[in-house]
Amino acid sequence: MYPPPPAYGYAPPPPPLRPVRGLAIFAVVALVCDSVIGVAAAVIDLWYADLVDRLIVDPDSVPESEIAAGDSIYGLSGIVETVTYVVAIVAFLVWLFGVRANAEILAPDGHRRAKPWLIFGWVIPIISFWFPKQIVDDIWDATHPTPSPPKGLFNAWWAAWLAGSLLSNAGSRLLFNAEEPDQIAAAARFDVVCIGLMLVAAVLAIFVIRRITDVQEERRSAAGVAPGFPGAYPAY
Repeated sequence: MYPPPPAYGYAPPPPPLRPVRGLAIFAVVALVCDSVIGVAAAVIDLWYADLVDRLIVDPDSVPESEIAAGDSIYGLSGIVETVTYVVAIVAFLVWLFGVRANAEILAPDGHRRAKPWLIFGWVIPIISFWFPKQIVDDIWDATHPTPSPPKGLFNAWWAAWLAGSLLSNAGSRLLFNAEEPDQIAAAARFDVVCIGLMLVAAVLAIFVIRRITDVQEERRSAAGVAPGFPGAYPAY
């Protein structure tokens, strides 16, 4: 038997980047659907608040059938809004896991948080204010072919997300504790403000998804044409 050839100390080549365009499309579609439902919910909020105002001014002016319909539509809109929001979160996390896997190939040591924090970082109090942003920033730093890429878009998205999330939590407590008709109307109108902020966060999240996805896909395509040739990577 012949001895195996010497390895000469060469490290094995990194695995190829995975395609993430499909995951990005899934996440963007889910966010668009959530935004459309949010706009519809905001319209229903304003309509319901007007209905409650009419009840406060003159209870006899609103028939029981309209009150029952208003309660049903308002409650149903909240359920649909919650379901689409959860789907959008799941779609975003699926995409996030995909681009994180590619980012670990591009920069194995460039990530401050372990993979479990891709989920737990969003739900554990206090640290949820900055862990997810750190994760996305590290993915962007690993993805971009130049050091210290600009993060203005990412900062704007995170600021809108934090503001929308905090106000949405406050709005949920406001609605839960509302007992009087004027309190219910105020909670419905406050929800419109919360929806507006979350719409801004969703639009910015779509741009974040596209930015990271485009760079990773272009780097994946460039590596397939000229692996290991840095000049094949696009400049940003």
